[in-house]
Amino acid sequence: MSEAGKDIRGRIEAALYSSGRALDADQLANAAGITSKKRATDEAKAIATSLKSAMSAVEIVEYPGPRFAMQLKAEYNNVARKFATKPLLSKAALRTLSFVAYFQPISSSDLSARRGSQVYEHVRDLEEVGFLVWVKKGRSKLYSTTGEFAEYFGLSTDVSTMKHQLERRTMILR
Repeated sequence: MSEAGKDIRGRIEAALYSSGRALDADQLANAAGITSKKRATDEAKAIATSLKSAMSAVEIVEYPGPRFAMQLKAEYNNVARKFATKPLLSKAALRTLSFVAYFQPISSSDLSARRGSQVYEHVRDLEEVGFLVWVKKGRSKLYSTTGEFAEYFGLSTDVSTMKHQLERRTMILR
């Protein structure tokens, strides 16, 4: 492989490693400094293949879209939790996310009334990781969760099914 090819692959690896979420072909091409989405996708698949033979606990998963995520294999999650230093989101941001997931679509004013003024910082963090989207309705925003949110937490993308899943999980945690 040429130096340029190694650099492209290295940039895609770095993006997947550091993002903590699935990246689409546009994001991978941007990270690699190339314009071809096909090449970025092909490189991500090649990295996944080589990673499979080189590492035991880490994998690259391809999701529809296509989108790719570097993640820990499920059987190693308990080991990793013991050594993890910083969670993806604060507990307060996760509570805000659960309100949005359960009451979606929820207006910014309703969310602020339920969660307080710090909710806007949480919303910014949640949008940054790709778990929230909004649409403008009058002078307010209506927030909803994304497919990435559902995928990350193993939930249905159907809102009513998601609510039932959240209710069951909450009862289990009590």
